[in-house]
Amino acid sequence: MKHLLFILLATTLHAAPRALDVVIVVGAPGTEEYGKKFTAQVEAWKTACAKGQVPMEIIRGEETTAKLAKRLADSKPERSLWLVLIGHGTFDGREAKFSAEGPDFDVKQLSDWLKPLKQEVAIIHTTSSSGGFLKSLSGKSRIVITSTKSPDEVFYARFGEHFAEAIGGLAEADLDQDKQVSLLEAFRHASKAAATFYENEGRLATEHALIEDNGDGVGTRSEIFDAATPLQTGTALDGDRASQLVLVLSDEEQKLTDAQRNTRDGLERELKSLKEQRAKLSDDVYYTKLEALMRKLGEVYGSSRPTT
Repeated sequence: MKHLLFILLATTLHAAPRALDVVIVVGAPGTEEYGKKFTAQVEAWKTACAKGQVPMEIIRGEETTAKLAKRLADSKPERSLWLVLIGHGTFDGREAKFSAEGPDFDVKQLSDWLKPLKQEVAIIHTTSSSGGFLKSLSGKSRIVITSTKSPDEVFYARFGEHFAEAIGGLAEADLDQDKQVSLLEAFRHASKAAATFYENEGRLATEHALIEDNGDGVGTRSEIFDAATPLQTGTALDGDRASQLVLVLSDEEQKLTDAQRNTRDGLERELKSLKEQRAKLSDDVYYTKLEALMRKLGEVYGSSRPTT
């Protein structure tokens, strides 16, 4: 019994508590078929959150809109938030809405609820017409992922099904082979899987997902990340921050605390920026700055090793 208790305690202490909450909002299914699809997505998210040891809340039912408004108002500033919207969306030519059980909510309402939040927020909006939410929800410390590129893509979006299966650590979605799946990798996997569905069915694709995480309000399609041709000079590419955010951490990542990961992530962004400026810097300046950053990174990883 004591041996079993030790194993359970060691497992519990293996990963430091994470300052992250996942909130799942489930809309009106409309039909039994869609209800089953939405339930499957919720179950996939449940499994992923359990693996990642991250608390998850589900908001659904007649008071969905009111409950979501209250939940966001009650958000703790020291905890990051992933907001996942599962369901149907609508667009009447003027505004995009999320189809809730009970009163729907539109992009302006959601934007207003999120505006006071100072912590980092990732919004994974998987409904049809979700592209109509992207620009208004974008901003500093925001990652916005939508199933569609515009509110005019009004047919059921399959992107969310594939995203839900990937975010739990699906091996084929782990593009950099680091034993974990980031928001960016889940986005790329789901985008490709959705595109493959339409190709196999011989149908015109009615959904084109976007990701936005640099605050400029302009989303990026998945195909850009696969393209061999570089972007035009001056074009800001999304995905840098999304590539660092993971729900189910690898064994190596679990050795770091949230604070250490945040420090490491900031240093990696500085390193990327430095490399982009390489042509403008002298060798002395470049290598001096490079050495300083590498030393700081070494300190982060060194502090995560257990003392002997």
